[in-house]
Amino acid sequence: MLTSLEDIKLYLRVEGDEEDTLITSFILTAQEMCEDILRFKLEELQILPEQVKQAIFYAVGNMYEERERASIKEVYDVIKRLLSSYRKESW
Repeated sequence: MLTSLEDIKLYLRVEGDEEDTLITSFILTAQEMCEDILRFKLEELQILPEQVKQAIFYAVGNMYEERERASIKEVYDVIKRLLSSYRKESW
């Protein structure tokens, strides 16, 4: 995981560890979404740019807070706009 569970929990204001598995799943999903948009693996980056980190935080936050009614298309559209300057033309 490129973004730590602790950082995400701080962002979400989650103190306990009861939902660590759920949050970890959201982190992995958010990273995969970013890779899909960017068209490269995040591990290729030496340093994770702040925009990429914020895209991951946004996606995880949205999936966590709105898990009952979240629209993945809306989340994807916001992440796509956040990451547009880093996006490659193709894989």
